[in-house]
Amino acid sequence: MGTILETDRLFLREFLDSDYNDLCEILQDKDVMYAYEHSFSDDEVKNWYNKLIVGHYEKHGFGLWAVIHKRTNEFLGQCGLTIQDLNGSEYLEIGYLFKKKHWHNGYAVEAAFSCKKYAFEKLNAEKVYSIIRGNNIASQNVAKRIGMKKSREIMKHYYNMDMLHYIFEIKKEKYFAKPNIGLIRQPGWLSHKSCIFSGLSNL
Repeated sequence: MGTILETDRLFLREFLDSDYNDLCEILQDKDVMYAYEHSFSDDEVKNWYNKLIVGHYEKHGFGLWAVIHKRTNEFLGQCGLTIQDLNGSEYLEIGYLFKKKHWHNGYAVEAAFSCKKYAFEKLNAEKVYSIIRGNNIASQNVAKRIGMKKSREIMKHYYNMDMLHYIFEIKKEKYFAKPNIGLIRQPGWLSHKSCIFSGLSNL
């Protein structure tokens, strides 16, 4: 499968069936999935894979992508764009989940920034969002570091409980006016100008 996005350290591509065990490692790790209040069952992983990955590719031409380290070819996590429905309205969301052993390396920021760029420059989106649980500080920090601001709070009912979520967003005009806003560059990786698109560039 061809590369969709490329940064200095990473490339993002569509999932392969051979990535399924790596996806299980993420979704069935209770520490990674703490904002969901549980590690996923085998059926929940299968539903995630079919709906947000394979099914989303088929319906929209994009979805959650596998994040691969360019030097080692190691699977690090997932990051991409999905359409989320909230009270009948559609939100184009950047989502990201990484294996615990790869936390604190700036990979989520690097991958999410490239997805934001893709959303505005290839999909011509007017706004891009991240919908993040209130206790998920790490994911909120990623959203902030790629230039998003918290716009409002919502309550989502999931896993038999009400969960406070924050909606982070950035508008297209702000992205093009100040493309570096919020980005804290990590040593050894890209500025926004170094992000390369390929694969789905016809979208």
